[in-house]
Amino acid sequence: MQPTTRLTATAISAAVTTAAVTAALLPTAATAAAAGRPHPSRATAVAGADAAVAAHARALGVTAAQGRTVRDVVVDADGAQHVRYDRTYRGLPVLGGDLVVHLAPGGAYAGADRAARSDLAVPTTTPAVAPSRAADGAVASLRAAERGRALRQAKARPELVVDALHGAPRLAWRTTAVGLDSLGNPAARVVLTDARTGARIDAWDALETAAGDGASLYSGTVPLETTLSGSSYQLKDATRGNTYTGDAAGKTDSCFFGICFSRAPATVFTDADNHWGTGTTADRASAAVDAQYGTDETWDYYKNVHGRSGIAGDGKGSYNRVHYGSAYNNAFWDDSCFCMTYGDGDGTTFGPLVALDVAGHEMSHGVTSRTAKLTYSGESGGLNEATSDIFGTLVEWYAANSSDSGDYLIGERIVKSGFGKAALRFMDKPSKDGKSADCWSSGVGNLDVHYSSGVANHFAYLLAEGSGAKTVNGVAYDSPTCNGSTVTGIGRDRLGKIWYRALTVYMTSSTNYAGARTASLKAATDLYGAGSAEYNAVAAAWSAVGVN
Repeated sequence: MQPTTRLTATAISAAVTTAAVTAALLPTAATAAAAGRPHPSRATAVAGADAAVAAHARALGVTAAQGRTVRDVVVDADGAQHVRYDRTYRGLPVLGGDLVVHLAPGGAYAGADRAARSDLAVPTTTPAVAPSRAADGAVASLRAAERGRALRQAKARPELVVDALHGAPRLAWRTTAVGLDSLGNPAARVVLTDARTGARIDAWDALETAAGDGASLYSGTVPLETTLSGSSYQLKDATRGNTYTGDAAGKTDSCFFGICFSRAPATVFTDADNHWGTGTTADRASAAVDAQYGTDETWDYYKNVHGRSGIAGDGKGSYNRVHYGSAYNNAFWDDSCFCMTYGDGDGTTFGPLVALDVAGHEMSHGVTSRTAKLTYSGESGGLNEATSDIFGTLVEWYAANSSDSGDYLIGERIVKSGFGKAALRFMDKPSKDGKSADCWSSGVGNLDVHYSSGVANHFAYLLAEGSGAKTVNGVAYDSPTCNGSTVTGIGRDRLGKIWYRALTVYMTSSTNYAGARTASLKAATDLYGAGSAEYNAVAAAWSAVGVN
């Protein structure tokens, strides 16, 4: 086993809080041990959920034509269990087939949450539309979505699925189209097509990005865990699942979601004296320090606050690639490589995209993909983006780094001087960016997901800080409500705990804003009790953004 070492920091700019926080405990619940029961293991939870599904198959819409795989398991401190399944129909993946089974501490069935209410059956699994037609349509949709940006190559991969997200289940082609622009930077889009009629059902961006988010090198001097390999050190952290950071060397992927041209490298950064970077872009390792630090803080936040070990909850680390592409103004999480990728920006609009809240935002897409898997379209897509904004913000506050202090601004450190706005998004009043929604309306799901997210971002700010004008950590905010009410906040810690439990236990791929209200009220009940101040605050904050 190779030893791990801590980077000696000559000037630690902020003391990072890493003490363990017992956040998974339900405050009023007795633990399983106290009740004289052994704490259920993952295997016990799955076995119990399987038995419950068999016993309640009719009510849950489960038939012999379906298959199930376990996506995630949550076991509460009191022994209650929550098992999340993906389902297939006659071997085909089902969009909206996700099912969460809840078991009481003693193992008794306590209910379930489903993305779709039907039995998932379709009249036939034989398509009338050729896969080539679906592929051509997806490529055309990708080119149209790029709004004139020329793609020098594009490919598409159709997959036959059952779509239960958009009304009655129907056979569909889910086609992922990917392409590269003239600089080699990626574009990707998912198009859902009725496999019997050829009608387009839905389409959404496949790269879960921060919509042009970037990051400059503002983390100061930070501690890093590294690995000694021979006579040099690798930027690899054995204490956090072997998370590492590599140099993409200006190259880009030609491989997305299983459609491959080639994949950009991630050559692990090495250093002779274990002192990395200079804090300037002249040293390629400086951006790597920011990326690794962002990964560290995100890992620690989820582990110490929510008891989650790694993005997938399995203790395994992801990896980072910096210096990706040519003047690439974005950063993205790609679940197919389980990795974070950062561009250097164009130097005019954005600098290197390695800011702390950007790292927390993008890696939280990974958490969502391994839990609720909120569909990246419509209201669920807005909730997906908002979840990343919420947790990216909470990671920034958790880190307590004086060089990048906590705030409710998204990507505020990555915007170059003269760009004309202080941040990419504003949680206290999302409409300040000129595009995002402050309040829910029936058309909010038609917005780009980075702008429909404003409703949940506004809710989160109100729940944490309350309404009206105030200064928090040196930043002035003024958050109105959509119904003229006054909301009293309950703090960031309780916001994070409620949202995390709602995401991992109650939300499903089809959850919309009304469903998010229900899920977060259930989470508040679990954590603080029905009718508690926290429960009432959640209800008031949702009403304040028009979700009733």
